[in-house]
Amino acid sequence: MSQNIEQLEQMVADLLAEARRLGASAADAAVSASAGLSVTVRLGEVETIEHNRDQGLGITVYFGKRKGSASTTDLNPKALKETVAKACTIARNTSEDECAGLADPELLAHDYPDLDLHHPWEISPEQAIGIARDCETAARDFDLRITNSEGATLNTVEGSFVYGNSHGFVGGYPTTRHSLSCVVMAQEDECMQRDWWYDTRRAAEELASPAAIGEQAAKRVVARLGGRKLGTCEAPVIFRADVAPGLLRSLVGAIRGHAQYRQASFLPDVLEQRIFPEWVRIHEAPLIPRGLASAPFDNEGVATHPRDFIREGVVRSYVLDSYSACKLGMTTTGNAGGVRNLAIESNGGSLEALLKRMDRGLLVTELMGQGVNPVTGDYSRGATGFWVEDGTLQYPVEEITIAGNLREMFGQLVAVGNDTDIPGSVRTGSWLIERMTIAGN
Repeated sequence: MSQNIEQLEQMVADLLAEARRLGASAADAAVSASAGLSVTVRLGEVETIEHNRDQGLGITVYFGKRKGSASTTDLNPKALKETVAKACTIARNTSEDECAGLADPELLAHDYPDLDLHHPWEISPEQAIGIARDCETAARDFDLRITNSEGATLNTVEGSFVYGNSHGFVGGYPTTRHSLSCVVMAQEDECMQRDWWYDTRRAAEELASPAAIGEQAAKRVVARLGGRKLGTCEAPVIFRADVAPGLLRSLVGAIRGHAQYRQASFLPDVLEQRIFPEWVRIHEAPLIPRGLASAPFDNEGVATHPRDFIREGVVRSYVLDSYSACKLGMTTTGNAGGVRNLAIESNGGSLEALLKRMDRGLLVTELMGQGVNPVTGDYSRGATGFWVEDGTLQYPVEEITIAGNLREMFGQLVAVGNDTDIPGSVRTGSWLIERMTIAGN
């Protein structure tokens, strides 16, 4: 796939030239192509083998302060010209917007680093089947109470991405992503539970072993057997490291520029205000080699840089692209397309240390539902987990709801653990929140 970079760069250049020919004062375009293999084995038998190939492009043109966008998955020359023409037609018939336009050319990425994101995996379907089967077998053999499986799935994808604009910037890079997951079910008496585990990496050799992934899925599901209900109470809550990223994503959504200028955030106008305890630092590191969310430039070609969003508990920066930055009278933070490799610093030791510190309360291991109001911060989610007494797990709990308000929860963050070895692009340990409402059903 990497050999397509030059071809995609030429395609972007052609798109921009066609936009100029049709009278656009400025334009930008992005083209991507990917190919991959996905294999699922269930109960020892091959369930699916899929070869995937995707491609697409999008172009945005500007006629002064009027903007039009169009996209297509057809990359033949005729379709490309038609797509540019559609974008131009839209722009000519759109109202002016003072913030419409390209990013500041002085902020664009030049001589950007190679982040080592491309590690193709030359794996045959037969080899992929063997790995997936080993993973599921490790899970099914772990405990006699594991009675069924939804399968183990191996995915590998190789892709290329190119972005360019009429400021003269054209840049692109190849990427890969490989993952292995397993989902199993366990039963004891009339109680049945389902759980899973996975790993995902840029380089296949860095994936956890099939046996380790399968056994972790099995451990998680067996631990949930015998779940009890709780009565309604208020108590400290620990969000285990694999569910804590959702709290960080809620924060990012609230300090995103588009939410701020629309006044559609539970954290309005909080720049330079303290919303966490003084020890909290939350930052992004977009230039980590092999990072799952690493990128040398954002979706507008702006160079990415490490950045603190929260430092000493205070909001130091919003999450801005050039449009929202214009609306707020600020400068883009290079976050068009999102935050990259978000992390929160740990201060609380291991998960076991957090449990001891909590003494009595709830460890949340799974969340359900969409009960988060991004405007008010009201938080109410279905949950499962474990009840904790004297700092040790006592029994699994289910059919409960946890409720609070995100701004209050951020302010009541007691500690973040160092159990940060979870897969994914968000780096966090478990969160200990001072107090939440726990409602039994």
